[in-house]
Amino acid sequence: MSLRDILKNLPEVVHPVEKKLSFNEKLKWTLVVLGAFFVLANIPLFGLTNNALSRFEYLAIILGTDFGSIISLGIGPIVMASIILQLLVGAKILDINTRTDEGKKFFQGLQKILVLFFILFEASVYVLMNGLEAVPGLQWLVILQLILGGLAIVFMDEVTQKWGFGSGVSLFIAAGIGWRLFSGLFQFVGRTGGIEYSGKVLVFVDSLMKGNTTMAMSALSVILVTAVIFLFIVWTQSLKVEIPLSYDRLRGYNVKWPLAFFYASVLPVILVSALSANIQLFAGLLENWLGHATFLGGFSQGQPISGLAYWMGYNNILDLALKGGLQMTFVYQGIVHILFYAVFATIFSVFWVKTSGMDAESQAKNIMASGLQIPGFRKDERVLESVLSRYVMPLTIMGGAAIGLIAAISDLVGALVGGTAVLLLVMTLYQFYQSIAQQHALDMNPAMKKFMGSM
Repeated sequence: MSLRDILKNLPEVVHPVEKKLSFNEKLKWTLVVLGAFFVLANIPLFGLTNNALSRFEYLAIILGTDFGSIISLGIGPIVMASIILQLLVGAKILDINTRTDEGKKFFQGLQKILVLFFILFEASVYVLMNGLEAVPGLQWLVILQLILGGLAIVFMDEVTQKWGFGSGVSLFIAAGIGWRLFSGLFQFVGRTGGIEYSGKVLVFVDSLMKGNTTMAMSALSVILVTAVIFLFIVWTQSLKVEIPLSYDRLRGYNVKWPLAFFYASVLPVILVSALSANIQLFAGLLENWLGHATFLGGFSQGQPISGLAYWMGYNNILDLALKGGLQMTFVYQGIVHILFYAVFATIFSVFWVKTSGMDAESQAKNIMASGLQIPGFRKDERVLESVLSRYVMPLTIMGGAAIGLIAAISDLVGALVGGTAVLLLVMTLYQFYQSIAQQHALDMNPAMKKFMGSM
């Protein structure tokens, strides 16, 4: 049996029979998957005695999970498989033409095999290296639960992509960040069940009442920084280049083909954040297993203090400055953090655009197939491609670098739940808004639905 035969027989969620699902149908399945995610996130692993990963709370946010639950793997396997495959294809080590339907199916099949491998690998590593410590004799039962949870995430992601709005990866990240953001602002229940003001809004009010101005200013700075970053990212969504097009079947009908400044959208930051999160996780697991720090990093109370994990990480520079604890080491760490995010976000942006059919050539084919053309130019795919080439790759590079910079700087100034998390939340919700608004417009206007169907 050849590799292609194996890929064709991999289990998958079937596509809907209808070419265009209704708004209510997509909303139903999106809510079903979202509900299932929160249910699974609250099912603890049976046979678990100690959860050494619970200290990596920020990493759990980025990976869309809750360590110690049945979905402790989160989106980690999906993102790691995507990163590796994109690097292999982008470096031409794997020669896959993702512009053709057959090439796309082959790419997606390979990605699914890699995802299954990482589910098995990460589940085993988490347990056998005592990140999730199991009762003696029940290690394989815990691993089996992690594998089942990982498979559930994979298929829920497929359901969302084919039957709902957006992707499951984005949905899980947005759900986890939104939940923690609300808790970070208004949490008043402590770990023991008693009243404990840990939400920043409540901390600010309580500190003012007690006359603790330093604590009040610290809490207020977090709230204001988070709000400013939130509004700034919302504004950046309006930045785009619009290509004027005309529809050859309808004279006088003109449209604009928008090319967003963040052309590769939020995915590069998801990939960079997940890469950083996985490196920190494996660094922590190695230290826990070997009993000493490695070049990947050493940790104290869940915070990296040495190695690669430290220099990829960050500290809240604004809060340290307010409290008088800012050191030059933290500034150097911040510079490395910014460079890491900007460089890798740019690299992943380029690879994603080339492998996902968003390049100038693929976009030109899509536009031509829709019966659209640029007014004043002859109807030729090569002409359209040359015009798009002026914008697509520059936007990909500039947008990737910019989104990496925004994420890293937002981390350093101390946004609640992390600047990267706020960025992911806003951009993911904006994507969902666009998808839902477009679907609602199609359902409300049958003529537009017919037109979009022909595209």
